[in-house]
Amino acid sequence: MAGHIQDRWYKTTTGPDGKSVKVKTDRFGVGMRYRARYVGPDGTEKSKSFADKQKRKAETWLSNVEADMSRGDYIAPEAGRVTFEQYATEWMRTQMTDPATRESVEMRLRLHAIPHIGKRPMGSFNPTHLRLWIRALEDAGLSAAYRRGIFAHVSTVFTAAVEDRIIRTNPCSARSVKAPRLDPRKIKPWTAERVKAVRAELPERYRVLVDAAAGCGLRQGEAFGLAVEDVDFLGGVVHVVRQVKLLRNRPVFAPPKGGKERDVPLPESIGFALAAHLTTFPAAEVTLPWKTVDGPPVTATLIFRSPEGLSLNRNRFNDRQWRPAVRAVGIDSGRDNGMHALRHFYASVLLDAGESIKALSEYLGHHDPGFTLRTYTHMMPSSETRTRAAVDAVFRDEGASDDGPDTALSGV
Repeated sequence: MAGHIQDRWYKTTTGPDGKSVKVKTDRFGVGMRYRARYVGPDGTEKSKSFADKQKRKAETWLSNVEADMSRGDYIAPEAGRVTFEQYATEWMRTQMTDPATRESVEMRLRLHAIPHIGKRPMGSFNPTHLRLWIRALEDAGLSAAYRRGIFAHVSTVFTAAVEDRIIRTNPCSARSVKAPRLDPRKIKPWTAERVKAVRAELPERYRVLVDAAAGCGLRQGEAFGLAVEDVDFLGGVVHVVRQVKLLRNRPVFAPPKGGKERDVPLPESIGFALAAHLTTFPAAEVTLPWKTVDGPPVTATLIFRSPEGLSLNRNRFNDRQWRPAVRAVGIDSGRDNGMHALRHFYASVLLDAGESIKALSEYLGHHDPGFTLRTYTHMMPSSETRTRAAVDAVFRDEGASDDGPDTALSGV
């Protein structure tokens, strides 16, 4: 057995006859009787006290400690005393993800997790604490998708704590702790008429942004970061290699979402629209830091810029240009009708034309065709019409008389 158990109520001494005898200590009958002690992997002594008549319990505890150390599952007793706020703050410093992602995660934890569970020691969490926190987020009126994202971040923090030997299990993984369920809403793509109507309401210098997003499936930041050198007018290809992002409200160039560059077909009509736009609003070089606000400077000849010649700021553009244009045509300017709706329109057009999910996924820059399928499966044209046409093509004789099912039934 690892370590040993000290009986603090009795001590062993040598009697007059030279034999060992037990005598009461000054602490007899006061406080915990047994103290189980062992030396941890870090070389420091650890201990735990047990009451009178609990020596067997102390022995079992030491045996479990020994078993944990032999399996590599040992967790120091003091490890779980660190609070969620302390551990999450340290965890954030170790993250190597995209700076904008780190900023978003830090904000969500700071606003919606730490105020509720930040002061609780990591080792003291149980499923009830997580259920109460999830309910508090719901009562605060946060959307299901937003709450689900926050829950995922908190669960990731707990998973990291398990791997760091801070806690034994992730309380978010308990069966009674359910991640917020997404609203069962299906994307309803805009019609071509709506796309054209919103386009017409935008100032002239921004109208072709609609063409680039709706005709090539670009995200808003990717359209903002589109440069002349990215467009192969003769080859009919758009190289999506950068986007404009905001970090602490400062613009930076960054790779497309997920770091996934891609090539997208450039339809002839979109190519003509871009060329006409460049005639009226010539492209110009814009220099921004790469990926972080203090990153190395990178220059691109941007097609879309502000009247001052700067890169477009998504907050300013959405508030001053996009939402007013959407409201002008009688559409709610909420989250579902942001500029991302143009990507959904692009997907609906391609699916309606019979394009494959795999190709659409590549053009949209999704990480997995399965995600594309789950998002847009309800937009795929029904196979019933194609099935009837295929069977009719086999069984219908070109010169046959009209003696189908209706004719046969009329003679009954």
